[in-house]
Amino acid sequence: MNDMKNEKALLNVNEFCEYLGIGKTKARELLSDTKNGFTVRIGYRLYAHKERLDEWLLSQIL
Repeated sequence: MNDMKNEKALLNVNEFCEYLGIGKTKARELLSDTKNGFTVRIGYRLYAHKERLDEWLLSQIL
């Protein structure tokens, strides 16, 4: 349970790339589609909500 507190809820573009193993161009393409359910826009910056991203990834496999 203590590990959950240390885990970030939002991933920036660099962390998103590292997490998925993709490049920045593809990452920005995925994050720019706000209908995906995991994109969070704060000002001009795009972030991925990690928990929703994991759910989205599972839905893409099934």
